[in-house]
Amino acid sequence: MRSTTLAVFAVSLAAYITSQTGGAAALQNDDVAAVVTQAVLPVMKQYGIPGMAVGVTVDGRHYVFDYGVASKATGKHVDDSTLFEIGSITKTFTASLVSYAQLTGKLSLSDEVSADLPSLRGTSFDEVRLVNLGTHTAGGLPLQFPDDVQNDDDAIKYYQRWKPSHSAGTYRLYSNPSIMLLGLIAAKTMDSGFATVMQREVFTPLGLRSTFLEVPGDHLSRYAQGYTSAGKPRRMSPGPLAAEAYGIRTTAPDMLRFIDANMNLVHLDDTLRRAIINTHTGYYRIGVMTQDLIWEQYPYSIPLSDLLQGNSEQMIFEENQAVKIDPPSRPESDVVINKTGSTSGFAAYVAFIPRRRTGIVLLANKAYPIAARVTAAYRILTRLNEKTSKQ
Repeated sequence: MRSTTLAVFAVSLAAYITSQTGGAAALQNDDVAAVVTQAVLPVMKQYGIPGMAVGVTVDGRHYVFDYGVASKATGKHVDDSTLFEIGSITKTFTASLVSYAQLTGKLSLSDEVSADLPSLRGTSFDEVRLVNLGTHTAGGLPLQFPDDVQNDDDAIKYYQRWKPSHSAGTYRLYSNPSIMLLGLIAAKTMDSGFATVMQREVFTPLGLRSTFLEVPGDHLSRYAQGYTSAGKPRRMSPGPLAAEAYGIRTTAPDMLRFIDANMNLVHLDDTLRRAIINTHTGYYRIGVMTQDLIWEQYPYSIPLSDLLQGNSEQMIFEENQAVKIDPPSRPESDVVINKTGSTSGFAAYVAFIPRRRTGIVLLANKAYPIAARVTAAYRILTRLNEKTSKQ
């Protein structure tokens, strides 16, 4: 067996490639591998990341590169079937489900929260709309539940006693309980549990065969071991309503298919297709960023400094003034759309540019800084766009 040190920097340069559309001439595999490897290996070395899977989609053609090991204990190498926790990127799937529920008449984002969840009638949620939950503008819902919320019943009791610090729609404060409540409501309007509805309405129609809210026993061997920033083994311990906000485990190939669906490159039932694209509707401006339904959007020509600002700790942990876009802006193609995802032992990032039909996903089995993920992805996409522009 190779030593852990050598295994960390081993890279499979034989990319997993599939062609799904006609379009422009494909980039050469070696060219993509060189660009990705040059950006990724220094990050792995700097932060001691045991394993990563990096997926790139260009005009519907997929390239997946696997680096290092899924577990330091076993030395098993990352491959295109390795399952990673994607943390809050889960929220973008929840947003797709909510958008689908709206198009099928189950709910409306303009509904008051309490109208769709009777147990919250007569509470502060009489003044909050579903769109506020999906844009982190409910009025001050926190990043996490307080420690005394241990189960779903406790969560409902928390919502019942919650008091806002601002009027809904005036400030953005990034919040797990916000999207958790929105996902709970969407599932209830579809008369089933969240995991069942997500599988039926999103995962299966999209053809995501390696995307799970609960990893089946016969797939556990594919589940990477995560590591904290200090290097301690850690996998997610789901808390109340975790599935709605951060519960997905998936692979790089499945994430590329989801990115392609977000760029309208996958043949889908028209309702689901429109539901996914509608999550790119812009509802609020927060500094350099436009807040869509969970997704975060920027002008295509954005400099790296602005993208880092939009993904900064200030945006995650602090209240930021929100300026309502009225009417909401329609989905655009000349933009960069992104989302980060983190758990205690995993780190992920996804970004795509619909106009360029280009996207990327970074999956790692160790917690490391968001700025490093964003910078690596930005450099890769910039270099690849330069190459495709010359073709």
